Amino acid sequence: MLMTYRVVRATDWKTVILTLTLCWLAAGSIMAQQRSRQQLEKEKKQNIEKVSQIRTILKKTSSQKQATLGQLKALNQEIAAQSKQINLLTEDVKLMTSEIRELRQSSTQLQNNLEKLKKEYGEMIYAADKRRQQVNPLGFLFSAESFNQLVARYKYLQQYSEARKGQVRQMEKVREQMLVKQQDVERKKKQQQGTLAVQVNESKRLEGLKDEKNRMATELSEKEQDLRTELTESRKAVSRLESAITEMIRREIREREERERLARLARLKAERERIAREKAAAAAAAKAERAAAAESEANKPEAAEPKTAEPKAAEPASEAAERTARKPDERRNNLLNDEEAALASSFASSKNRLPWPVTRGFISDHYGVKPHPVLKGVMQDNPGIDIQTTPGEVVRAVYDGVVQYTTFVTGMHNIVAIQHGDYYTVYAKLKSVSVQVGQRVKAREVIGVVATDKDGVAEVQFQVWKSTNRMNPESWLIDR
Repeated sequence: MLMTYRVVRATDWKTVILTLTLCWLAAGSIMAQQRSRQQLEKEKKQNIEKVSQIRTILKKTSSQKQATLGQLKALNQEIAAQSKQINLLTEDVKLMTSEIRELRQSSTQLQNNLEKLKKEYGEMIYAADKRRQQVNPLGFLFSAESFNQLVARYKYLQQYSEARKGQVRQMEKVREQMLVKQQDVERKKKQQQGTLAVQVNESKRLEGLKDEKNRMATELSEKEQDLRTELTESRKAVSRLESAITEMIRREIREREERERLARLARLKAERERIAREKAAAAAAAKAERAAAAESEANKPEAAEPKTAEPKAAEPASEAAERTARKPDERRNNLLNDEEAALASSFASSKNRLPWPVTRGFISDHYGVKPHPVLKGVMQDNPGIDIQTTPGEVVRAVYDGVVQYTTFVTGMHNIVAIQHGDYYTVYAKLKSVSVQVGQRVKAREVIGVVATDKDGVAEVQFQVWKSTNRMNPESWLIDR
């Protein structure tokens, strides 16, 4: 009877371990899916906010009765965001299918485990009933040959009873887990059906947007001459802006070089004066030494005239100064002082992490050379990026720096250039400017208000330069 009890207990613990292992594996799979779902939900939320911003901007630009390039750009961005939203919904449906499959597998495994526990419990009850028919528990206790044996038999019966209760509790626990999994399956199925319905609606909206884009492109293509005239004026404005920025940077470089030249001349002058002072002091000391020696010899008429060593010729001031001027100044890099070099290094380390110059908006025209959105075979070059936003939106500095330049450029409205060491950020198409040249600004500090063109499009041009080389601003801004 003791051997029977031990076999039942071993089988019971194997089942318990199997159940715990199953729960642990299921929990690990669910945690991995949760991490994936959290990322997916985050992307869906960000894209929904982006779509909402684009629709708000498009609604305001659509107040114009005729189609404009600004409306077409906004529509293209909404189509791209809408397509991304549909792709995210497709990923969501796939993820929910995987989650349902995992839940069903877990539920099936729990069902199998429950059946195994029921079978083991039935065998335990059958064995216990069989033993009761053969041996009365009280008789089993009092037939002990000693008190210690009586205590051992009592503990045995007590542990056996606890094992049966534990088996019942384990079955209840597994049954509860199985019911939870089944409820999760039903909940996920309903959620998946809702997502599929949303996906269908979003796809219909995407088709409507594409039809609207084709209609607008057709309407704009009928104004080819006007578009070519606007493109010509735009290229002239871009050229004027680029010339102004390039001249500003070159002027700043010349000023740095002049400061360095004056500092070098000051160092040369100081070095010459030092050498002259040392040479005069050495000459005076030598003269005093010769006078003292002459007086001493005058008191000794028979003594032979001593030979005095010729003083070592001092190094020519010009040569020493020239050698000093050739020494590299380790604190300077490309004529930057310590503060400017530190700011440039800090700015460079902020790549891909700079805030946007406007709190809401989208890139309506990307950096570099690309085809015209309407005119076939026509290419256009953008030295920065255009960010379309809402009228009256404030423009902010993307990083700490010093306002180096403010001016008005025809076709680009007001512009502001902020220096960050040997880096520069440029903000064009501003209606008004709220900073002055020489003013120190902090990141996210307001520097002006975006301008709105004749078509009702509010757009800011943003550029990044390193010395006289322009860079792609998109690689500097944080992802939206």
